[in-house]
Amino acid sequence: MPAEPRTPFTDRLRDHTVPLAGLDPQAPLDDLEPLRDIIGGARVVAVGEHSHFIEEFALIRRRVLRFLVERCGFTVLAFEYGFSEGFALDAWARGEGAAGDLDDHLSGTVPVGLREPLRWIREHNRAAARPVRFAGVDIPAAGGSLLPALAPVADYLGEVDPEALPELREAMRIAGSFAGASGAAAAPAWARLAAAEQDALTAALARLLIRFRAVEELYVSRGGRPGYDTALQRLEGACHADHAFRALAGLFAGEGLTADTSARDAYMAGSLRWHLERSGPGTRVLLAAHNAHIQKSPVSFDGRLTGFPMGRYLHTALGDDYFALGLTSTTGHTAEMHRDEGAPLGFTVEETPLGPPEPGSIEAAFADAGLGLGVADLRPARTGTAPGPDRIRMQSTYLHTPVAEAFDAVLSTPASTAAGAL
Repeated sequence: MPAEPRTPFTDRLRDHTVPLAGLDPQAPLDDLEPLRDIIGGARVVAVGEHSHFIEEFALIRRRVLRFLVERCGFTVLAFEYGFSEGFALDAWARGEGAAGDLDDHLSGTVPVGLREPLRWIREHNRAAARPVRFAGVDIPAAGGSLLPALAPVADYLGEVDPEALPELREAMRIAGSFAGASGAAAAPAWARLAAAEQDALTAALARLLIRFRAVEELYVSRGGRPGYDTALQRLEGACHADHAFRALAGLFAGEGLTADTSARDAYMAGSLRWHLERSGPGTRVLLAAHNAHIQKSPVSFDGRLTGFPMGRYLHTALGDDYFALGLTSTTGHTAEMHRDEGAPLGFTVEETPLGPPEPGSIEAAFADAGLGLGVADLRPARTGTAPGPDRIRMQSTYLHTPVAEAFDAVLSTPASTAAGAL
């Protein structure tokens, strides 16, 4: 029998939770139909996860992707993946190249669950009247290297402004000296650079960015508007990634500025809007990223504001056109990430048991309500008098935040399983 509710919120949760039939991405989608009313007319629906590398979350996202595309007319899948690198994946998803090319595109990147959704999109697009596009929104290489953004900018400058190439090549030289597969690998390598090199990189990127903006008319006249807009956003990504290295170094040293790590999320929100503004009328986007990126409330640890998430920026810009669906699990295991410079990606993943849900958490509310796999609409809780949950899982710990303000809905699975070894 389900446990008796600890708080009045548990009763409200029962009333506003829709049970789901299962996780199989190929199963019929009728059980997801209530999700149509929950998301309403939102143009951007973000689907999160409390940890990367969780099998159940990957399956849920693939089911939701199918539902939103097949039944709700969504035509863009955006991902916590490099803006610059995303263009090659979009071309592949629309049928360019061979099926096996996907392995080459994703080789050496952090496996954030892209492979199967992209394969499904490519197959779907074979007969689709309106193809589904792919959009990357993140800084290059998840902060691992500036080169995926700077290399195509160099090609662009070679066509429209060869005079600026020496400045860019100097930035690429320094960036190449600490490049890694992820931010976990690159950040400590950046920190070991001489201060003069760090400053030279930042100065070169700043001069290039200011020149891009100052001579926009010249660049557009020589290379067209689309090429300029794309190159500028790529350069912005490199600048934000460079800022993120300084912000992380300061955070780890206990000397960082308040909320300085917001730069990455600000860029992701800007990239999502960049894609949205250049898409056709009626475009609707599924955005996949970590819960801590999609939530609407600021991120704080031990009472200290550490950053504003992408979801905060998107909610401010889009209002109700932005919908945040958090994913969590009541029990099971998580994939805890540990920094390890000797590992290929700069970190290792350890399968870690999840403890019982903490009192006051959304997971405890699901357990107390006797709910299994299901999606809860949290918006009615914002107008109630019963206090809502004040924490949600993040890896093997909890992020303290007003959950009903951070997310519009939460989808919970009874148990989670860490995916296979990276």
